[in-house]
Amino acid sequence: MAEAGPVDDSFPHKPVVGEQVPPERLSRRTLRDETLLVLALSLGASGVSALISFVGSLTRPGGLKDQAATLNASAAPGRPWLDLAWQLFGITTALVPVALVAHLLLREGSGLRALGFDRTRPWPDLGRGAAVAAVIGSTGIAFYLAARGLGFNLTVVPEALPDVWWKYPVLILSAVQNSVLEEVIVVGYLLRRLDQLGWSAGASLAASSVLRGSYHLYQGIGGFVGNMVMGVVFVYLYRRWGRVGPLVVAHSLLDIGAFVGYALLAGKVGWLPTA
Repeated sequence: MAEAGPVDDSFPHKPVVGEQVPPERLSRRTLRDETLLVLALSLGASGVSALISFVGSLTRPGGLKDQAATLNASAAPGRPWLDLAWQLFGITTALVPVALVAHLLLREGSGLRALGFDRTRPWPDLGRGAAVAAVIGSTGIAFYLAARGLGFNLTVVPEALPDVWWKYPVLILSAVQNSVLEEVIVVGYLLRRLDQLGWSAGASLAASSVLRGSYHLYQGIGGFVGNMVMGVVFVYLYRRWGRVGPLVVAHSLLDIGAFVGYALLAGKVGWLPTA
């Protein structure tokens, strides 16, 4: 019988069928670079864009409250079917970074369930999310009106879509898309990576909250400060509950209320500013 030669470890081991592959261990540099790339492809880039937009608003003649920031606008005026295609395309592609995060987390053997974004606790998530939305919604409207009145905020126009059959479904889908993107990346994913990189709880909270405020800066100082405070609350709740599910529910309800509420009330009540 021939003597066995040395084992060649130069090639990666190929798992056999049914074998459980251990999660991949990533270096600090890989985690850091991965986090920066995810942010550069998503809300980090939105933060830079919002800053440029805010500088443009500051340097434009007239006060901030005399300018408007439109969130859901028509992409093809006068062509409703083409407009619908563009709306659905924008909503779908905006969620690609979330799919990327899910893929990256799968390397750790967990996926999005590691962030508490799954269907294991639907009713507690819905209940907590609705309660958070009720508290933040009322104070958020008051803060926006005060900031605009003081000249710190642009007039926010949550929707400017044509009156067609798909208007409200698209507004709801847009609200859910915003919520999933922001809470999965800015809270769940970012905090997980910063924890793995050894950041303190306070530093992680500051980073997440400032990032949230940064990509709302196109609305003005009020939009930045208000969303940064909301970010502090959401980080605290995530640390307490260990789930982004309730935060996605809360954010969805807040945005649905803003988008659909504006569509129903704009021009019909005196307290709601319009462009």
